[in-house]
This record gives sequence, C-alpha cells and structure tokens, in this order.
Amino acid sequence: MSRLLAASTLMDAPFSYRVRASSLEAMTAEPADLLVIGGGVTGAGIARDATMRGFRTVLVDKGDFGSGTSSRSSRLVHGGLRYLEHHHWRLVFEASRERSILLNIAPHLVWPRSFIFPVHEVSRLPRWKLAAGLWLYDLLSLFQNVRRHRMLSKRAILRAEPGLRSRGLRGGARYFDAQCDDARLALANARDAHRHGALVANYTCVDRLESADGRVRGAHVTDLVTGATLTVRALVVVNATGPWSDELRAAEGESPTLRTTKGVHIVVPRQRIGNREALTILSPIDGRVMFIVPWGNLSYIGTTETETVESPDDVVAHASDVIYLLRSANALFPEARLAPEDVLATWAGLRPLLRKHDAQDPGAVSREHTILQSSTGLISILGGKLTTYRHMAAQVVDVVAKRLHALDGRPVPRRAPTDREPLPGGETRDLRVLIEATEGEGFPPPVARHLVHTYGSEAPAVTRLAQSDPTLAEPVVPDHPTLRAELIHAMHREMAITLGDLFIRRTHLFYAAPERVLALAPAIADMAAREMEWDETRRSAELAAYRDEVERSIAFRSELPMEPA
Repeated sequence: MSRLLAASTLMDAPFSYRVRASSLEAMTAEPADLLVIGGGVTGAGIARDATMRGFRTVLVDKGDFGSGTSSRSSRLVHGGLRYLEHHHWRLVFEASRERSILLNIAPHLVWPRSFIFPVHEVSRLPRWKLAAGLWLYDLLSLFQNVRRHRMLSKRAILRAEPGLRSRGLRGGARYFDAQCDDARLALANARDAHRHGALVANYTCVDRLESADGRVRGAHVTDLVTGATLTVRALVVVNATGPWSDELRAAEGESPTLRTTKGVHIVVPRQRIGNREALTILSPIDGRVMFIVPWGNLSYIGTTETETVESPDDVVAHASDVIYLLRSANALFPEARLAPEDVLATWAGLRPLLRKHDAQDPGAVSREHTILQSSTGLISILGGKLTTYRHMAAQVVDVVAKRLHALDGRPVPRRAPTDREPLPGGETRDLRVLIEATEGEGFPPPVARHLVHTYGSEAPAVTRLAQSDPTLAEPVVPDHPTLRAELIHAMHREMAITLGDLFIRRTHLFYAAPERVLALAPAIADMAAREMEWDETRRSAELAAYRDEVERSIAFRSELPMEPA
C-alpha cells in the first residue's frame, strides 16, 4: 500500500493504539516531506499546520503527546502580565492575540479566567504601578480581552477573597486571562494532524538522525512498545523537542542554545486554602509572580523558577520547592496553614528558554523563540511559551515550505487557517448548549459540565459509550465526575497507550485523587489489558511504571525537614 493511500485510510480510523501501529508501518513505506520530532504542543502544532498545507508529515515522540513541558505548565493561556516588567512588549502583544485565537478554536480546552491581584504594603509592586501595567496589558491586547481590568479597593478585594491577609492590604485589581487543559491541548493538535493525514505515533524514540550527502534526511527510531526499530525518511526534519533540543542539536555538532529553568506546581484541596477565584500574587519570600488557580475541588499553586542541571527525563519537585510554595501561599492566606501533608501531588517541568548571557535572574530570561537551521539542514524551534505555540508552528512551517521549494521546486502554499479552523471538539463555541443537551440525556449537571469542558462537541462519543453499558456510566472514583467510559474512549480514540496516559494526561485523576486511583490501578490495568490486548508481563510493567509516577510526584516527602512549612 502506498504511503498516500495508507495515510488517507488512517485518517478515517479512530485515533487508537491500532492506528499507532499502522502509522508506524506506513512511515517506512516511502519518504515523507516532513518529520517532526517532538509531540508537545509546539511539535503537534507544527504537524497540524504542515499537514493542512498539504505536506506529507510524520510526527513522533519518545513519550506521550505533551508529556514533557507541555503538560507541566501553569495551565494558563495568557498575555504574560509579568513580561511587561522586563519590557517584552512584542511577546505580550503576540500572546494576547494568540489567547483570543485559542479561545475561539478550542473553547472547551481554553476558557476565560478572572484573576484577583492583591497589593500589600510590603509589595514591590505599588498599586499605581499595577494600574499602569494593567492598562498597558489591555492596550497590547487592543482592548479585545475578555473584559478590561478593574482596580479594586481593599474592601472589594476582601469581598472577593475573604481568606486573604487583610493586614497591610492596599487594594488590588481584577483582570482577565485564560486557563487551559495543557495536556489535552497538545493531544488535540496531534489528533487534528492525524485527521488531516499525518502519520502520528507516541512512544517512538529517535535513536539517531539519518543523513544522505551531508544533509539530514530522516531518523532511525525505536517503537518503545514493541522494541521494533525502523527508519523514517523525510526531505525535511524539524526538532521540536523542547528542553531536549540541545541534545539533538549536539549530535549535529551545534552549540547549546538553551538555559533550562525548573518550574514546580503543587496541588492541594481547594477548601484547605480557601481561594474562591484565581489569584496572581507576589511571593512574600522573594517577590516572584505566582498563581493560585482553582481546578474543580482542587487548587494548584505555582510556579517556581530555578536554575537546574536536572535532566528533563528526571526532573521532580524537591522539598525546597514545595516548602517555598507553601510558605508563599500561607503568607497570603494565613488561616490556611497549609502543610506538606496537604499536598496531594506535584508536577515539575523544565522551561526551554533562550540563553542570554547578561540575564542573571531566571525570570528575566526571554520567553521569545527562535528558529535555527544547522549546517546539515536540521530545523530547530527553540524557546517560546505554550500560549504562542500556534504562531511558532506557523513560522516553522513557513521555513519548511521554503526548504521544500528549494529542494524540488514545488509551489510555496499559503498559510493554513490554523487560526480559524477549530481543534477537535471546538466546533461548537456555545458550551452551554452542549451542557444542556448532555443533562437532557440524564447525566447529572456536574458530570455534564465535566464532559463538555473536556471533550467539547465530541462529548456525545463518550455519552454513547456510557449509555451502552451501565458500568461505564459509573465514576472511576466516587465523588468525581470522570466516568469509566472516558477511559475506554481514551484507549480507542485518544491513543492512550499506558496507565499514565489514562490517569495523568487524558483524565487528571492522578492529581485529583492519587491514593484512590493507585488503589484502583490494578482493576483499570485489567480493563486496559482487555481493550489493548496486553499480556500479563505488559500489565505488570504498566502497574510498576504507574506506581513510579506516583512516587515521583510525592518524592519530596522523603526530603522534608522536621519543622512545618
């Protein structure tokens, strides 16, 4: 079967483990136009854009889609209020524009979020300076944000957040940005790339690049599920591996370009901290901008920003990171008295920032991006931030299009409408209509809201599963809206390959109820074994790997000092 016929056949198949196996087989049939290495949100966005422009595209990642930095963000799509302090005007303008685009093309994955920004007398940011910054923030979004900011009195701040420390409070502001499901945003781009004809496979590791006549022409890869090795050939290769980018570039003789900093978040029960809304705060410890953000019945607190030599494969939250975040939150919410035992889970990731030799403060390092081409033709996208991934992807594919034109004279296509065409599930912008329809099918309001905000217009695919078998309509964990049907859906329509995929990135049960999910993991492994044809060896390996993920999330506990946070 030719690669074009194989791709067209796979386009119509569900995005499952079977499609993954078929895609890997099709990748070896004939050379692609483009091989994208890295299935984070940027790499998946590049594959989506390139395929929409008509290029034969392959996308691989050694882990799951978005399992690196993309799923370890602050889960915000934001203009970057704090970047104004470092005069990154262009970045704020671009990010504000991209925020508006993502709110339109993926309303179920990116939604408006109001933030309270309190100002205390000891703050390094006086109230007048905050007002000026927020006015500029609205200006750089061309006054097209969800709403314009409002300055608030001390009384108004305490009405909104009565648990805040009132002593020294000087008022503050309410402004608007957007929150997102970062892992599912990366997944949506990978799925849409597949829908437009890309060959896509997670858990496919690049062992080395393939060269011909001194130019990169593909890669030798290993299927980490089966152990099989294969060669994927392509006219152009893009390195979109985030914090791993310098490793791939080093193999081509290129010098390092990244300065990686670690960002840690902690998850606590929302009732323990008492926040009603999302907050932007300045840590009383060092003045760093932080967020306290609601996520259902939870709140997550972050982020840190520290220089690190940890490998992207091994980065974890340490006790010092957790205690810093707890102390920062407790200083603003004194009645919370958060302690390490309140931390349900953590996540930690490395930011792939561009090196600037004169930047001493990690927070001052630019979040802008650059595209570099090696002497062997490897194209690397470096730096950037989640919010601007779509814009970055378009710029990379512009470079790819020019390279392909130079290679074989093909016309350079116009840009793909990635700013207008919805991501999967984003076809219906009014989610209230979908929620009402889901409730009308007999699902409780909390479950209906959860399904629509997770799957958008694709929610009926999950509800049909739930209605086909009463056991699938049951929650995975009592008192949580995630249904057992969602796990089946993830295996057969979202290329979930491991237990970690199911619990961490397709659902977020890993963070919501880690101990209860760990207790249920053997039963879910039995379900996955039936659905994905695992043998006992694979089932046992999956359980062990998932237990390791849980241990990594709470590894900080073994480092804790005796005194409370």
